[in-house]
Amino acid sequence: MFTVNYKFMVQVGILFIYQYRLLSVAAILDVLDTANNLHKKSGRELPFNITLLNQESDNQNDEKTFYGYPIQSISSSTAPDLILIPSFTSNDIKQGIVKNQEYLPWLNKQYKAGAEIASFCTGAFLLGASGLLNEKVATTHVDACTTFAAAFPAVTLKADKTVTRDGRICTSGGSTSSFHLLLHLVQKYCGKDIAVRIAKIFAIDMNRESQSYFSTFSPDRNHNDDLVATAQEKIETNYQDSATIEEIIKDIPSSRRNIVRRFKQVTGITPIEYLQLTRVEAAKKLLEETNKQMSEVIFNTGYNDPKAFRKVFRKNVGMTPSEYRDRFQVR
Repeated sequence: MFTVNYKFMVQVGILFIYQYRLLSVAAILDVLDTANNLHKKSGRELPFNITLLNQESDNQNDEKTFYGYPIQSISSSTAPDLILIPSFTSNDIKQGIVKNQEYLPWLNKQYKAGAEIASFCTGAFLLGASGLLNEKVATTHVDACTTFAAAFPAVTLKADKTVTRDGRICTSGGSTSSFHLLLHLVQKYCGKDIAVRIAKIFAIDMNRESQSYFSTFSPDRNHNDDLVATAQEKIETNYQDSATIEEIIKDIPSSRRNIVRRFKQVTGITPIEYLQLTRVEAAKKLLEETNKQMSEVIFNTGYNDPKAFRKVFRKNVGMTPSEYRDRFQVR
């Protein structure tokens, strides 16, 4: 339970990062502004004082305001109580981190001073680069989790979670999960009554905790390891065969130990996990696009044991195959 202090105005700093996703920034501003308006209508002090923060060297926006919200340099702003990191627009997260590197020591300084920090979607990559997520639980966009896990092995990644909190650090999954994190923060600082009213205004399902079923397995082939690329191709070509991973990669001229080591280093997962995810993705497409009997779906994705298939499917998707078909089938 949160202890709400209605007399305390929270100083909120939203990082105006390079390559920010406009939808992410807009969602943050819209929800917090709505919370302020609800408080204003009820005669209470506004809970949030919102400022956008950029780097000292930032020249991406010569204006001093953004849709009426003030923009300040991180070096000149007052210390925020709550720092919010929006998501990136670019798929080149490494470049995004380089361009936003001035924030990294600043984030550490603010955290040590007692600030709470929350990242939205792929904004978790910037937070991860700061080191503040090391040995902590976190999540990010479900399709970016493999890349995140490889980049930040010291973070305990909960790929299925919509929102995580570990001490004074929060993270959210992709897109609409941002609203769940915002509800979490609003409930902490404004109380459950305001959080519920905002959930109704924005039509947010307050009870959604998993984002697994929104994932799409899109393996990275943009690397220079020919051995791993060969293993990927064999798995993707032969996943329908009722064979073990050893049988599928047996013709690759390397020891199993070496293949597994290099495969995980490059892709972030083991060959058996890669095979499972390839099969699950194939099953999802059959469930979405066909009326095949469940037994056919199971057989066509390389499984002989329905119980094993359902166990793997539920583990990776967060619901049963039948539930997935009911929700996502194109009728």
